[in-house]
Amino acid sequence: MKVDEKYKRLIKLIFTLGITSMLIYLYSWTWNNYYNKIIEFPFFRRGNWMMIFLYGVILILFMNTYGGFKVGYLKKVNLIYSQMLAVIFTNIFTYLQIAALDKHFLSPLQLIRMTSQDFLVIILWTLIYQWIYSRLFPPRKMLLVSGKRSDYHLADKINSREDKYEICKIVDIDSGVLYIFGEITNYDGIIIGDINSHERNLILKYCYANSIRTYSVPKISDIILKSSIEFNLFDSPLLLSRNEGLTIEQQFIKRLFDILISLIGIIITSPLFMIISLCIKLTDPGPVFFNQVRITKDNKSFVIYKFRTMIQEAEKDGVARLAAEGDCRILPVGHILRRTRLDELPQLFNILKGDMSFVGPRPERPELAEKILEEIPEFSYRTKVKAGLTGYAQIYGKYNTTSYDKLKLDLTYIRNYSFLLDLKLFLMTPKILFMKESTEGVHQDL
Repeated sequence: MKVDEKYKRLIKLIFTLGITSMLIYLYSWTWNNYYNKIIEFPFFRRGNWMMIFLYGVILILFMNTYGGFKVGYLKKVNLIYSQMLAVIFTNIFTYLQIAALDKHFLSPLQLIRMTSQDFLVIILWTLIYQWIYSRLFPPRKMLLVSGKRSDYHLADKINSREDKYEICKIVDIDSGVLYIFGEITNYDGIIIGDINSHERNLILKYCYANSIRTYSVPKISDIILKSSIEFNLFDSPLLLSRNEGLTIEQQFIKRLFDILISLIGIIITSPLFMIISLCIKLTDPGPVFFNQVRITKDNKSFVIYKFRTMIQEAEKDGVARLAAEGDCRILPVGHILRRTRLDELPQLFNILKGDMSFVGPRPERPELAEKILEEIPEFSYRTKVKAGLTGYAQIYGKYNTTSYDKLKLDLTYIRNYSFLLDLKLFLMTPKILFMKESTEGVHQDL
């Protein structure tokens, strides 16, 4: 049974209210029947409501950050994972809050039981609701308009979400705009690939005039233009793009954040440094750390620190190349370090030194950057800010995302920079640590 699109927001709202209400109810029962009875100064009616309200606010904050409410948008496994992660952080924060109120640490056992109940509710509610949602809103039948730049990777990515889209036909832009106009009405929407601006504008205007859903692949100029500000000094509207990078105030706040968090991170993870170093030594003789030259802001070179995940002399032929799927050069412990990104832990020292920032574009090797620049001259735009341990492309992309798409993601971050965006990306980083798809190697045929 297919439901009208106008009810989609209502269906999503019901999902959000349902999962939030059930999780808050579990906490209210735990608080009223356990923790409020054993703390030194128990709360009464208003105090209890305040504690439940605060839990709800924190839960919604983490759910929004990790995408726990994105039913119909994320895959069901990813959605469940996002909700579980949000609940874990919410419950940890709540436990510390209760400990601060009572001025000592109480037994976390009841909160652990509550968390397991949360997980059960999340799994059942999400699986049932996703099944209902998929019946109400079946995959859209799409028409893909392809250009001279190959869109095979785009088609593959869209086809991987068979729950949302089905590409029924691919039409080359050389077929003509009039032919495409005649085809559009046979589908639920159109995907405009990387085609010339003139033809793209004609298709966009036609789709807008006829209320046809349109997905467009943005060009570099689109990202720059989209992040410009309105300039209404004259009666002709203008868009202003200053193109100056970060302001002095933004640079100061960003650097202060980097220093504080890197110092805290080094102290907290010092036991991990010892454990990982021992594992590498037991796996393969040789140095624990791997040093490599990378590029940061203004194309300046620096030496990056990482835990060694490959055999010694992995590039003894002198050819720089990314790790591929099933790469025999990766050590057994290296697979774990790469999957969890713990191999990048020593970069905390790079951040403390000022070579890198916590959030920013991935630091590329000079040799690889030169090769990419030959094909994509705009790739140098990424160096308007410092390289980062995590970033927009690392969160929303994958290890094997194409260089052109990485550039678009990084440019989106640079053009829309704010400290709140940095904070959001920093909080989202734990989500991708255990997601296999975010650390996939490069396919040999790419």
